[in-house]
Formats: sequence, C-alpha cells, structure tokens
Amino acid sequence: MSSSSSMKTLLVSLAAASSSFLLVNAQDGFTPLASQSFTYSNLPYQADPNTGERGRQYGYNICNSTTENQESLCQTSIINAIDDFCLWGPPEPNSLIGDTEGEAVAWCTKPGHGTRLIPDGALTGVQFMRTPDYIQVTGRINQAFINIAADDSGGEMDPHGADQRGNPLGGLLFSNAWTGDYVQAIEWHNFMGGGLFCLKACDPSRPNAARYCEHIFDRIGCWYNAPAAYRDNVFDSCLGESQDFPGIYTGANGQVSTYTQPPESLGPITSVPYQPQTPASSQCTTYTSASIYTAGIAAPSGVTGSTSSASTTSSSSTRSSTSRSSATRSTATSTVTTGASGNAGFASASPAMAAWSIGLFGLVGAFFF
Repeated sequence: MSSSSSMKTLLVSLAAASSSFLLVNAQDGFTPLASQSFTYSNLPYQADPNTGERGRQYGYNICNSTTENQESLCQTSIINAIDDFCLWGPPEPNSLIGDTEGEAVAWCTKPGHGTRLIPDGALTGVQFMRTPDYIQVTGRINQAFINIAADDSGGEMDPHGADQRGNPLGGLLFSNAWTGDYVQAIEWHNFMGGGLFCLKACDPSRPNAARYCEHIFDRIGCWYNAPAAYRDNVFDSCLGESQDFPGIYTGANGQVSTYTQPPESLGPITSVPYQPQTPASSQCTTYTSASIYTAGIAAPSGVTGSTSSASTTSSSSTRSSTSRSSATRSTATSTVTTGASGNAGFASASPAMAAWSIGLFGLVGAFFF
C-alpha cells in the first residue's frame, strides 16, 4: 500500500472514530447549563457535575450562613434590587477576568446569601433598572476590592461558554423581582472590568430573553451590551424601556443593521460603527451609598481602588491572559450550532470537538478530491 493510501486510510479511520465519539457524547446525558431549570430552595451541591477540558466546577451552589465569609466559593448569585444584588468576581486577589471567568464566585451587597460581601467603598455609582423584559444593575466600581486586577479591562460571564457549562462553571442566577419568589434567570450576562460593571437578568417568561441577554459581544463591554448612564456618585433605582437587542442598531439613514464582532486575531477593537441608544428611564428613586450598602466589610488591605478608565470599548485584558475569551468560544459555538443543519449530531456535542471533527472531515476530503 502506498504512503498516500495509508494516510487516506488513517484519516478516514480517525474521522470515523471522531464521528463515533461525537455521537456518543451527544447522547451521554450532558445537558447545557442554560437548558437546565433549578429551584432555589432545592439546589444541588454543584449545578455542574461534569468533567472536561476545564475540569470540575470550582465552587458550590448550596450557600447559607455556614458558607458566608470572604473566602466563600458560593456560585449562586442574586439580583433583586439596588441594595440587594451580587456580581461575579475572582476568588483570588489581583486576577484577570479572562483567566478566572470559569471559577468566579458571587460577591453580594448584603448578607443572607451565603456569599462573599462587596467591601465598603467598592461601588461608587449604581443604577438599578426594571424594564418589561429584564432587570439590570449597572455602575462604577473599584474592581480591585473584589479581586479583579485594577488594570484589567475585563470580560463577560454568562451561562454559556464553548462547552455550554457556563462562565463560571455551574454559576446560577436567581431573582425575586418578578414574582416575589426566587425565579431562576436562565439567560443573563455580567460584564466586569475597566472600572465598570453591568449585570442583566432576562425575564424567563418573556419571549426574547436570549436576545436581550446576548452572549457573543464580550469584547465591547457594558456600554454596548447594557447601555446606561454609568454615573459616578449617583445611586438610583428606576423603571425603564427595554434596550435594542445587543448588536442591533439603526443608522442615520434609518436602516437597521447587525454588528459582527471581529475575531481577537485581528487585534484590539478600536472603534464600533454605532453608538448605543440609552433607553429612557422614569420614576427614579435616588439613594445615598451609606444608606443602602451597610455590609460593613472593610476594603482589602493595601487596595486603594481601580486605576482603569471606563472606556467605551474593551479588549479581553490589558495584561497578558492565558485564557481564550468567552467571546471567541461563544462565537465558535454559534458557528457550529447555526451551521449544523447538515451535521445535526454535532450541535449537541462539545463545540470544541465538533469544530475539530468538522476540520478533520475537511482534511479527509482534501485527500480524496
């Protein structure tokens, strides 16, 4: 047998093995995190019992008074009101979001959730907004107070990721703002970095939750995914209109367009072809920080605050990061899923393996045609 024939045989065998692996993987009982429903009063110890390239879930989802301390690894987050919400942050000081998005833990404004507490002085401006389709909290933060490196321009956390296990792995979000009882927010996104934060939880009873809580624009940050005032030294809670879907905008000529985020391989995003429209707000109630944030946790020793500026665009980090951004992974997921009409078995498999297998089939084809 010639070396060319041997190579063809090897590649065909590898392709067959890959196909077999993917079909098994698609049927091995794995369910994406965002396709699962959880009850707040009956949570598992870990929402993600799986193993994989990223290992096991870092923390836990059963959180109570025994887990409430500044070393808590609670990964069940809350968004209820301007004085009662949590943000995702790294478990260890001076960390980059791009390196730690898979193991982020909940940092909350008040005790009672079994989490770490956001230290006094961290939040320097906050707006809570209730709209017909989602609730969100946005503002400015001394991010080093919750273990984010002061010079990190940050990134996104959401319940997806390339392996569909979420960022953080097994991270869950609940709210009592819709019904008075805790309801799981299936779709949400939380951008942290550059001195800004935004957390949006989309109402699961509404039809466009996945679109308002889009997860493929992680490189353009809060301004474009959750447009809001982002005023320093202002703390208010308002009713508001729903924003345009992230990435959808109307040009000066009235034409509606869709923005496509460029791959990281092309370098930092230095401009975006539109300015997001900040939704109208009404019935705002203004507070003072001291009256609503009373956890009484001192700032970490030696930490004086963020040195990042809140720019309108964001790369994954201002420092070297060993992790791929969630945008790269999420975009790859969307490509495999939406382009899989002829390869339906791949859509339920690990996106990374699906992409690898599709590439391998292409390589096999190159030998035969």
